[in-house]
Amino acid sequence: MIATLGVIVRPFGLPEALWAVAGALVLVDAGLLPPAEAWHGVVRGTDVYLFLVGMMLLAELARVEGLFDWLAARAARRAGGSPVRLFTLIYLVGVLVTVFLSNDATAVVLTPAVAAAARAAKVSDPLPYVLICAFVANAASFVLPISNPANLVIFGSHMPLLADWLRHFGVASAAAIVATFGVLRLTQRAALRQAVAHAVEQPRLSVAGWIAAASLVATAGVLMLASARGSDLGMPTFLAGFAACLVVLLASRRAPWGLLRDISWGVIPLVAGLFVLVQALAHTGVLAALAQILDATTKRSVGATAWGAGIALSVLCNLTNNLPAGLIAGGAVQAAHAPPLVTGAVLIGVDVGPNLSVTGSLATILWLSVLRRDGIDIGFGKFLAQGACVMPPALLLALGALLAGG
Repeated sequence: MIATLGVIVRPFGLPEALWAVAGALVLVDAGLLPPAEAWHGVVRGTDVYLFLVGMMLLAELARVEGLFDWLAARAARRAGGSPVRLFTLIYLVGVLVTVFLSNDATAVVLTPAVAAAARAAKVSDPLPYVLICAFVANAASFVLPISNPANLVIFGSHMPLLADWLRHFGVASAAAIVATFGVLRLTQRAALRQAVAHAVEQPRLSVAGWIAAASLVATAGVLMLASARGSDLGMPTFLAGFAACLVVLLASRRAPWGLLRDISWGVIPLVAGLFVLVQALAHTGVLAALAQILDATTKRSVGATAWGAGIALSVLCNLTNNLPAGLIAGGAVQAAHAPPLVTGAVLIGVDVGPNLSVTGSLATILWLSVLRRDGIDIGFGKFLAQGACVMPPALLLALGALLAGG
């Protein structure tokens, strides 16, 4: 619990990864988790590590080669001096990126582009625009199975076919997306009165920039294919990022060190530490106990269990982060053989619930690290105040739509 609290509030300004890794080491050192079990927890995260590394490679390549600046200038020009139009355009792009490239990609790939768009449009306060990336990354993260790696964790080997997924989650995901946009637009209405530049210079995109853009599009296609076949997403994403970087570096005859230096590598030990913490819960029998509770409550009332599970998971995500919460919930629903309605509610809680706090989801942690690199720092309290407005209506509407669809 102390490690989780450290990840959330970052005491003394120390990195989130330090607290997660320290918590994992303490569990092993105290004899609460055998080293072999801890290593098993680390290995379980291999697909997630590969996915994150591949996406971070693509994002850094796109940033270095000027793709974000080019996209930012186009967005600012299309806004035509209207802050509301710029806000809406960025939100729609955020939905598309999340749906087809995952919520982590929205945090890593889109956030730098939005920050650049705010600079290109000469807005005095970029906050309304960069907030979009954090909130839409979670709100739109269950339109498709690939929209959030947590979706694959929760369903495991029982992933519904794409047509069944869309029928089950289509209306609920639309409700979450629309509600999030509406509340964000309402709460940021004062900031959206600031002036936006009409004339924005459009930079020229280099050949390497076009390669980066093509790589992102190709990665989206690869992920869709992998999802349709039920394959893991980590290795295809890693190979796409590695291949794109290799082509650009060979063509430009540059060393890779400059590209690798600015990537947020601390995310990987953070995720590994969280996997070990979840492994400890499984080792101590917590997952088995949760499965028994879920099975008992489902037998009494499927609807009440679905509501309770969705809301409870939304709270748990903000106490522990949605990655360990998703791993815990996935293990519990699979062990309890929970009905689709309960599993769907759990997934909505894990996907939408994290929009309350800045460390509720891995995507938001990635978003925060990207903003820090751009010199933008949003504190825990400030995000919580915004999340308290945005998350509850989106969560309740999505759960209501799911249960209404039966």
